[in-house]
Amino acid sequence: MANDEPMTASVAGRYASALLELAQDQKSVPAVEADLNRFDAMLQASADLMAFVRSPILSVDDQVRALSAVLSRAGISGTAGNFLLLVARNRRLFAVGDMIKTFRTLAARARGEASAEVTSAMALSDAQMMALKAELKAMVGKDVVVSPKVDPAILGGLVVKIGSRMIDSSLKTKLANLGAVLKSSA
Repeated sequence: MANDEPMTASVAGRYASALLELAQDQKSVPAVEADLNRFDAMLQASADLMAFVRSPILSVDDQVRALSAVLSRAGISGTAGNFLLLVARNRRLFAVGDMIKTFRTLAARARGEASAEVTSAMALSDAQMMALKAELKAMVGKDVVVSPKVDPAILGGLVVKIGSRMIDSSLKTKLANLGAVLKSSA
């Protein structure tokens, strides 16, 4: 587990590894992961919620009270709900996105899977996602859990991050490289 050290050295890593250990003890990793994924999707979809978790202005009590209401409406309770409330009480909500990302990576590694972050200009279809997973599995030799992101700024293509490797086949990067070649040859 020497490879885990850099990941767990950060605040997000310490919280994520502690949560994974607790979830493993309770045999609730899939449920916790599903709840965290639901909360992360809510974060990504709501600028207001994102601003809320990053706000240093709100008091701890206000953050905990508001987060309790959000979690209740989303049906997130149990270990994941308690974890998120603990994070709020400890004034660490600003890092919750990184905690969730690190938890996913650690959980995937514990299952013998690799985790990949895939950024595309548009949402990938189910067929494209399945083809991508098959290619990534062939590349790394194990099942791959894909966390998709959409970033129109890349214009086209994909940016794939697996562990410390990054494959950037985005149109934005290709155009930038072409521009650099043209400038250097002029």
